[in-house]
Order: sequence, then C-alpha cells, then structure tokens
Amino acid sequence: MKILFIGGTGIISTACAELAVKRAMDISLLNRGQRKNIPGAKQIIADISDVAGNRKILGETHWDVVVDFISFTPDDLKKRLEIFRGKVGQYIFISSASAYQKPVIDYLVTESTPLVNPFWPYSRDKIACEEFLNKELRDNAFPVTIVRPSFTYDETVIPLSFNSWTHPYTVIDRMRKGLPVIIPGDGTSLWQLTHNADFATGLLGLFGHQASIGHAFHITTDEVLNWNQIFEATAEVAGVDSLNAVHIASDFIVACMPDTLGGLHGDKTCSVVLDNTKIKRFVPDYVATRRYRDGIKRSIAWYDADRARRTVDETANANYDKLIAWYRKGLEEAKRGFASSV
Repeated sequence: MKILFIGGTGIISTACAELAVKRAMDISLLNRGQRKNIPGAKQIIADISDVAGNRKILGETHWDVVVDFISFTPDDLKKRLEIFRGKVGQYIFISSASAYQKPVIDYLVTESTPLVNPFWPYSRDKIACEEFLNKELRDNAFPVTIVRPSFTYDETVIPLSFNSWTHPYTVIDRMRKGLPVIIPGDGTSLWQLTHNADFATGLLGLFGHQASIGHAFHITTDEVLNWNQIFEATAEVAGVDSLNAVHIASDFIVACMPDTLGGLHGDKTCSVVLDNTKIKRFVPDYVATRRYRDGIKRSIAWYDADRARRTVDETANANYDKLIAWYRKGLEEAKRGFASSV
C-alpha cells in the first residue's frame, strides 16, 4: 500500500510512522520539515495549507491511504479535499475522543455516544470536521474513516490532568521538591491513558480496511485508572515517597483560571471509560499492552537522561502556588465562619 501521513512527526503520528516503516509499508510524510524525519519514511516538504503548491508537488499520485493528523477545522478539510479528491482510496481523519458528550450522561462511551461538547472550542471544531466529512461521504462518496484518540502520550509527555503542556516536567519537579501538586476534583474520576505505540497498532490495522469506510473508531488502552492512582503512580516512579496532593474542585480551578475550562469540564474531570469493542472487531489482533506504570517509567527516564529536558514552567508554577494559597485561605475562612456560627 502507498501511504501518506499529513504531519507524521507529532506525539501520536511518530509512533504510527515508525510502525509503518517497521512493517515495510511504502510511507511518505508530508510536512514542513521542521522536525527530524522518521528514518525509513520518505519526506515531502510542503505546507499542506498551500493547495496549489501541493497539487503541483503531488501531481496525479494516487494514495491507498492518507492519514490527516493536522486538520482542526472544516476550512482545513476543504483545502485537503481540493488536493486529494479522486486520488485516495481511504482518508483517515484524526479527530478526538474529547468530542464525546459533555457533561457525561453515561460513563461508558461507545462510538455511538453523541458528539456534544459545549466547553471546548477544539472539540467543537473536531465535531464540525466530522460532520463535514460525513456529508462528503454521503454526497460524494468520499472514502473517509474517522479515528478518535483520547489522551495519548509518548516519552516526552507527563500525562496528568493538571500540568504544564509546554513544560511537562514541571509537575515532576514539584513532586520531587515536596511542593503541593493539584489534582482536580477528588481524584476519583476514571480515565484511560494510551501509549502512542499502542494507538499505532490499532490505527495501522485500519489501513486499507474497506469495511471501515464511513465508520468512526476510538483507540485506547483498556486499563482504567482514577486520577489519584495516576498521580500516585507517577510520584512513585519519580522516586517520591509521599505525594503532596491538594484536591481542588474543578469549578474553583476554572473560575480562577478560565483557560482550563476545556481541558477540565470539557474532558478530564469526567469519569469516562471508552469501550474498545468496535476497534477490536475490525482489527481483531488489536490489544494495548503498555500499562501506565510502564509508560510513565519510560517518560521519567527520558527526562532524567538529559538535564536540558528538565525545564520548568515558572509561570505555571506561580499560578499553581497562587491557586493553592487562595484555596487554602478560603477553606480556612469557611471553617472559621462555620465554627463561629455554631
């Protein structure tokens, strides 16, 4: 099969490209060349938003599978179709499991769970992308398959519900220094954290699978943990004897830090268990083999191997300290108020 990845060097796509190379697939990565290419994969350096330029570069090449990792709006997809319409056997769009219904009505999520997320523009844009592609499927027989990853990580990510995205080591630094670490809510919400290598096996199993055209799939681990367990496992692997955890209501966090609304109420504070029955039915050999404890061990080892990687987000740190101070002050004032009223 002739495979094209739009992107191909991100957290999710890197593992998928590496596995495709390992399986001796004919794979090309179309990107701007700003990151190191995957050994064994062909590289096409181009800006995917340049429709005319890409049509010239790609010519009349027909791709068995195109995987789009970097479209986020219907306008992005309109440009992609100008390039690939009539030139692709299967177009796999990487959407997001955050598109599933929030607030959660049923903790058990299947691919038929409604797509509604009023909290996060990112998720609403992904929903709009899916609607656009499904219309193209119905009206023009465009061969789309939709895949919805959940929180997927590699060795560069410390995948916690509350951490700096730009400097993920920040939370490990706080743990190791004995500083308080914020866990949203009471930490009992259920979650699945998927290693990118596991996701890759599910995704590649869909390549060229004609029965998957018109279907949507999520691909996650079956290991279900709550956030307390996830934070505690992370601290233990980091060599921390006692995690200094502070549980703060998500409503309080969002009120103080409005930019956390999407990631918390729109995603990670809800108890969600994604049922992988469908992907296993279409890809019978799919199984996630990496436990979180093993995955986070690799992540922390990656940071510990090079001091230059252990950068700390001081702005985030200051915000965490401020948030904890105000929370504790409010808690003490509430306790005194209740005691004086008795």
